[in-house]
Amino acid sequence: MIDGARAQTEAEEAEPAVPLEPPPYEDRLLRLAEILGSVQYLRNLCNGEGETTWRETMQALLDSETENEAGRREVLTAGYNRGFRAFASVYTSCTDAARLAETRYRREGATLVSEIVARYGN
Repeated sequence: MIDGARAQTEAEEAEPAVPLEPPPYEDRLLRLAEILGSVQYLRNLCNGEGETTWRETMQALLDSETENEAGRREVLTAGYNRGFRAFASVYTSCTDAARLAETRYRREGATLVSEIVARYGN
């Protein structure tokens, strides 16, 4: 999971900024955060090697999307943690259903990224 205290501390250390209007893709970004949390949990459950790729991806997303925007950072962090906890409450061991969920979530995440970049990217 992403450490909310770390996110909050980093946000407090940043210069105060005027709250900005969230980007038009904010809902998609929140869904992507939830997916990243879900996939992180499922990959670790089924892989067992302590993979951190999805958490690192989320951290990079937070760093690039929420610089000096503590409120957005908190919302996206909460989305990641919600996705992580949702599967942690259902799956305690790797099953075929967990593997299938992980595959579907990765596909949905890839689709979201493609849509965001195609529509809003530079």
